[in-house]
Amino acid sequence: AWCPLSPAGAQTTQLLVEPPWTPAVLWDQVTLTCQGSGTGGATTWYRNGWRWGQQGPDHLSVTESGTYECDRAGTGRSPPVRV
Repeated sequence: AWCPLSPAGAQTTQLLVEPPWTPAVLWDQVTLTCQGSGTGGATTWYRNGWRWGQQGPDHLSVTESGTYECDRAGTGRSPPVRV
């Protein structure tokens, strides 16, 4: 039977940045990794509040500054990360 999660047990989506230091310098390549218990392969990326591309992999490399978020089906959108 389906049982809803309580808020205390709810899973969240996290956006990890590699390398871990911020701010990155201009020539750094930054890898963003979206972690969550949602459906694999169903990650939606956002940049500066706007949808940025279609559903895709749970990680990508970026070279442009901005505020990034990811959304995993089932766990929702991550907190924003500024690069």
